[in-house]
Amino acid sequence: MASFIADNLSTEIGERVGYAIKFDQAFNEETNIVFVTPGVALRWFSENKLAEFDILMLDEFHERRTESDLLAGLLLKNGSHRLIITSATLDSPVLSAYFDAESIKAEGSSYGVTTSYMSRESSNSPSTRDLEQRVKLAVEVALLKGGDVLVFLPGRKEISACKGQLKHCSADVIELHAGVSDDERERALKIGESQKVVLATNVAETSLTIPNIVTVIDSGLERRTHQRNGRTVLALHAISKASARQRAGRAGRVREGFCVRLYGEFAPLESFTPPELEREELTDTLLAAACCGHRLQDLPLLSRLPEKSVNKGVEQLLAMRAIDSEGNATEHGKTLYPLPIDSLFAHLISGMTTKSHREAMVDLASVIQTPQKLWQLSRGEEVIDSYQVWNKYSCDAVTHISALRGEEGDMVDVFSDVRDEARKLSSSIREALELPHWQAPTRIQRESWLKEVMKLAPELVYVRREKRPQAFGNGFGEVLLGRDSFFPDEPQAAVVFDQFHLAGKRGAKQTSSYATCMAPIPLQWIVELSLCETTSVGTKNVDGTMMEVIEHRYGGRVIHKDYCTPFGVSLIKALAQAILDNHHFDIGTELVEQLAYWNLYQQLEVDPVDQSPIEAPIHWLTRRLEELGVETEDDLALIDGADLCFDGIPSWEYDGFREKYPLTVSLSDLHLSVEYFKAKRLVVIHHQSGKRKADPKRWELPRWNGWKVQYRKASRLIDIK
Repeated sequence: MASFIADNLSTEIGERVGYAIKFDQAFNEETNIVFVTPGVALRWFSENKLAEFDILMLDEFHERRTESDLLAGLLLKNGSHRLIITSATLDSPVLSAYFDAESIKAEGSSYGVTTSYMSRESSNSPSTRDLEQRVKLAVEVALLKGGDVLVFLPGRKEISACKGQLKHCSADVIELHAGVSDDERERALKIGESQKVVLATNVAETSLTIPNIVTVIDSGLERRTHQRNGRTVLALHAISKASARQRAGRAGRVREGFCVRLYGEFAPLESFTPPELEREELTDTLLAAACCGHRLQDLPLLSRLPEKSVNKGVEQLLAMRAIDSEGNATEHGKTLYPLPIDSLFAHLISGMTTKSHREAMVDLASVIQTPQKLWQLSRGEEVIDSYQVWNKYSCDAVTHISALRGEEGDMVDVFSDVRDEARKLSSSIREALELPHWQAPTRIQRESWLKEVMKLAPELVYVRREKRPQAFGNGFGEVLLGRDSFFPDEPQAAVVFDQFHLAGKRGAKQTSSYATCMAPIPLQWIVELSLCETTSVGTKNVDGTMMEVIEHRYGGRVIHKDYCTPFGVSLIKALAQAILDNHHFDIGTELVEQLAYWNLYQQLEVDPVDQSPIEAPIHWLTRRLEELGVETEDDLALIDGADLCFDGIPSWEYDGFREKYPLTVSLSDLHLSVEYFKAKRLVVIHHQSGKRKADPKRWELPRWNGWKVQYRKASRLIDIK
């Protein structure tokens, strides 16, 4: 754009017309027009409210990108600039009211586009069913009309499948998506000697204009992010009507054009694509707004912010100390924001205590934040063995960093164009933090570096599921090993630096998360850094000595046990548990039963106003031992079992109550537990053990006159009559 305008004004780029993107800029104080990305504009706003500019123009506003929406809200709140909002498919009435602005329509030159639909049913929605065959048929017809063909597909998977179907096509078939090389991109964007068929994602809808396109073939599909179970996931969606118009507009620019839609004319499409603010996580956006001087929730935004997304983002930023309790950016937050990466990685980088750790985190973040895959293992039977010798922990993070620095082993193939982009990002962050260039890195101290990461972001620590070794959990979520992961079988825990979230099938609520960058760690590190829940679970006789058992749990799993000599409250509780386990006085079983029936007696026979607190046997017995003055195990010799009698149900009622309301029932090869619901006059008997397959009969059970009886086995619940 800058080059095009500069040519029309007969000036050089960087003089009257300039630009600024993430890694490059060309403008000076005399420049009149500067083309920038929304991210650059937001950072300039955070510095001086864009004071050097009078007019701000937001192009392609219909896409409703997060940064564009935020910038619009900030500019409206600030009120010191004139705004121009442009797009080929704007919702003009809504935006005119929002911006309190005049709507102007500019007619562009077009040769006209004839639209047709391939679906047999006019109401059929876009679908992937037989997509490759339908695309092949449409392409064959389109090539007969002359000119080049542009096919819109939802992703690389579909592009690859369609390219396979078109391998005998007379035209040059070219892929165009975020992962193609510069050479492939140039082939797509230049007019060739022969006809070409460009298989593209949304990158060709608004970002890039492909010349000489006569026919557009629209699958009507795209991969779009949205929120599911509190996560931003990528899923297949039908496009909106606005996107369909944008796609059709790629034709008809050089001569009469054609648009072939593979779905029905009256397919139920949304009018506009839902804004990103309404369907993605908001942590980085909240920080951006705070660093620009406002709470995101207080800005006059065109979208309504999801409350859950706001609350989750605020919680994360508070945990990172990036904002204060009022939502204002802290000095730490202002340090994180200018770094051109996600706030979590910025937090990890700024929290590293040594230069070596900081450099490692910068290089790893640069690789992860580069969209394309950086490396893959070479082919061959011995490659994995060689890889594990070179990288003895099979640590993805180490391979990422080594590949960026050019230190990878011979068995690792690196994509040079992706590495160049990652190195640019690393260089810019290193320069901002006054770190050495990536060509002169400090050696990684892997153990101490990963431990610092674990302390700063414990949510990145996952442990392997005991019964599902391909799954890892952290107590809040679960990740599965990615398809290309070389994570070894032995390590039981990992730091998961990056994940890919994939929505389940339509109608399913489940979201699958795949770990794409893992660093194996021993379970002991989790214990050492006090990341576990620590619980005393009783006592155990170890070589004749009573020891307290301490369990360390993480991610729903016991990862370590400690045995220590109990004392104080722990000792009394341990003695109480030993008594309940019949290690002293041989009254434990009887006491547990007495307390269970007392609790049931309270529930069924006592007026709620007169009920005593219902408590577990361990709590009652611990309190009783304290009342008797027991302080050590030797003190048990000074008391006897009679001192621990529970005075609950009156003795003359006890046997009759047990017979009338048993808590367990034993039948022929079937053992049951019993649960009572007084308000419903309902008895539920639960299968506990036994090989009997037949359900219990009513005549086999206690009378329970006036009570309804149900039988539960696993998830099955039936009435017993």
